[in-house]
Amino acid sequence: MPEIPELEAMAAVLNRKAAGRTVVEAEVRIPYVVRRPSKEEFEASLRGERFERAERKGKYELLRFASGRILAVHLMLTGRLQWAQAGDKLRARTGWVLRLDDGSEIRYFDYKVDGRAYLLAGPQELAVLPRWDKMGPDALDPALTFEVFRQRIRRYPGQIKRTLTNEAFIAGIGNAYGDEVLFEAKVYPFAATKSLSEEQLRAVYEAIRKVYAWAVPIVAERMGNEIDEKIRDFLKVHRKGGQPCPVCGSPITEVTPNQRITSWCRKCQGGAFG
Repeated sequence: MPEIPELEAMAAVLNRKAAGRTVVEAEVRIPYVVRRPSKEEFEASLRGERFERAERKGKYELLRFASGRILAVHLMLTGRLQWAQAGDKLRARTGWVLRLDDGSEIRYFDYKVDGRAYLLAGPQELAVLPRWDKMGPDALDPALTFEVFRQRIRRYPGQIKRTLTNEAFIAGIGNAYGDEVLFEAKVYPFAATKSLSEEQLRAVYEAIRKVYAWAVPIVAERMGNEIDEKIRDFLKVHRKGGQPCPVCGSPITEVTPNQRITSWCRKCQGGAFG
């Protein structure tokens, strides 16, 4: 699933390439992907709209238009946005296409077709998005101070990784970067949040800022304009099971509880599993 660095990079490309362009045609190729409104209304409403900007909130990508309309896209596991030229070959399972007045296109494709798009009349309709009103503060929101983080985490006594990836606690942290944050903080991913000391909580909080501060620019630079790419090979522990820890050299441990990979260093982060 695309996470904060990929979504931030996608938004940056669209802002650089498509801002100020007019939609000359909107085409829905897989109606199931567009959850609101109907295929016909989606196509008619976006025709003639001027694209203003893209921005991320949690794991939603929000495409804003001059009229105030917002196209909210949740990519789920395999959905990708793509900036392309009119002559470029369509990817398999392209769900919708926005054709712009300069011959470029904003496309959405999804191999599993489990992503979703919602065309909203304006910000007053954001609350209709699934779990939107349940989302906690965004992971990169400057208003998320350590004190706010510390107070909120008291409501979540479960495992720290599960808590970090719970959007009701903090919006935007996914499975891959949850591993990276906890590795940076040297905290065992299956530790109960209530067992963590003040020092450990502060380490987790600071690791959120630090990990995204180095990951977002790397992804943006390497992605270029190919916004459909998912770049993860530079991560330190996620999906690096059996490889040496970049800090101590011990093998990275990897397990898959609930079909979700968790990777960590037993020496740096402690703990056992099973």
